[in-house]
Amino acid sequence: MKEVTAIIRMNKMNQTKRALAAAGITSLHAKECLHRSGEAVELLPVGGAESEYEDVADELGDASRLLPKRMLTLVIPDKLVKKVVQVIMDTNHTGKSGDGKIYVMPVANSIRIRTGEVGDETLDE
Repeated sequence: MKEVTAIIRMNKMNQTKRALAAAGITSLHAKECLHRSGEAVELLPVGGAESEYEDVADELGDASRLLPKRMLTLVIPDKLVKKVVQVIMDTNHTGKSGDGKIYVMPVANSIRIRTGEVGDETLDE
């Protein structure tokens, strides 16, 4: 079992969900997050999403602005890792700074609370 965490552009969320669903991957968690890269990023107007975190962004200054992103987390069987990573890459690659990152980490166990199932049985395939 692996946990795949992807940090992607906010405007790619729906497209990524559709691509994962088309590939048969329907279970995921998503949340808004803020991202700061080591690279110089062209600061485009990001609208209301950034204004919620204005005080944090101001402390870092313009060169280190925190930008809104979306974090997706999927726990999947080992055999699906390559497929999931490829779908996320294909959907989110623009070739520009800020496309995001993908992290793949091992998961020791999973337990479905409702049924008591353990391990890969708890995962949607």
